[in-house]
Amino acid sequence: MTPSPRRIVSIFAWLVGTVLAIVAGASSATSLVEFTESERYFIESHGPWPPPVVVDPGNRFSGDPRAVELGERLFSDVRLAAVEGMACEFCHRRDRAFTDGLVVGVGRQVLARNTPTLFNLAYNRWFGWDGAADSLWAQSIRPIIAQAEMNADAGIVRRLFETDPIYRTALSGMLEIPVGELGDDAVLALAGKLLAAFQETLVTPRTPFDEFRDALLSADMARAARYPLAAQRGLKLFTGEGQCSLCHFGPSFTNGEFANIGISHMIPNDGVDRGRLAGMRKLKESVFNLTGPFNDDVTRANAVGTRQLRFRHTAFGEFRVPGLRGVAATAPYMHNGSLATLEEVVRHYSELDMDRLHVHGGQILRPLHLSDEQIGDLVAFLESLGATPPGNTSQSGQVIEKQQYDGHAEQ
Repeated sequence: MTPSPRRIVSIFAWLVGTVLAIVAGASSATSLVEFTESERYFIESHGPWPPPVVVDPGNRFSGDPRAVELGERLFSDVRLAAVEGMACEFCHRRDRAFTDGLVVGVGRQVLARNTPTLFNLAYNRWFGWDGAADSLWAQSIRPIIAQAEMNADAGIVRRLFETDPIYRTALSGMLEIPVGELGDDAVLALAGKLLAAFQETLVTPRTPFDEFRDALLSADMARAARYPLAAQRGLKLFTGEGQCSLCHFGPSFTNGEFANIGISHMIPNDGVDRGRLAGMRKLKESVFNLTGPFNDDVTRANAVGTRQLRFRHTAFGEFRVPGLRGVAATAPYMHNGSLATLEEVVRHYSELDMDRLHVHGGQILRPLHLSDEQIGDLVAFLESLGATPPGNTSQSGQVIEKQQYDGHAEQ
């Protein structure tokens, strides 16, 4: 029997569709970079995202919606500072990924260090560039009482809590005793814990990288192939030859510890920034550390790291390894804000000056000697760790004008 014209057209359409599907599949296959077993291990370790919600056992208000609401109010409250018009959000701006976009922070004086983002702090072990706090609530107290920043004290905080009807009413239902009967340090700890309860909720959204990671693990090659090739090549460098994942590992892309990466620790007109070495001493001396009376974890299990901390001279000039999620929106970079763009950051590692590293024991860092194309690939990957599509450099490519150092205070 001779097929009808309509049947012939149907068969032809099916053949064309099959051929196109095969071509599309082949195209998708060639749009994927091949990763080694080790590289795939690190890719898998950088997720899943977002991770489970973390509740801080050392902060009795952690995860309490009432505390989150009060903490957010306190974060924006200019009455918390002795400096007119200043609040936490003065330096941690929502429109700049909770940074200020400046080289170094500015309070009552120009400070020594770059203002870090507040995103994903709930997953940190140490806080501040030098790790001088072992909890988010303790770190939140520091800028309130720092003379160079908000320059407040327990009296200012107490009056705010007692005179503002919103704080007073809410806290009356959350505390066993009135704020007026708390000691000065307890009032400051209360403020820090409310602020921490809010900051714990600041978590970056899923990213193009997360979509690629999940697709790769589920063997959804068509979905994985949507991730730009430049970002894939950058990811291969990051997890492979560059060994970046050795320090920037895990879902937050940080080991949470400290490293010397050859960035100057000199402070213009005012000596040196000792980094982690000074931070360890401050932490041990702080009444607010987790071995002290304001840790709400009755087991003190969360204080093990602080108790075991030992001073070491090699910590001089070390600074906390930052997480990389959302990094494209947090320029400039490094503890002193000395690198304006992600490209400059990658070039720093490419051209690393080994004479500026003071490392004892195993040496991880080495100059990568990257080509311009490889530098571009790594930047594309880093940009893919934000919610914006790779290739959008409106944040990472922004050059922030460096302010003049007319004073300094330790941050």
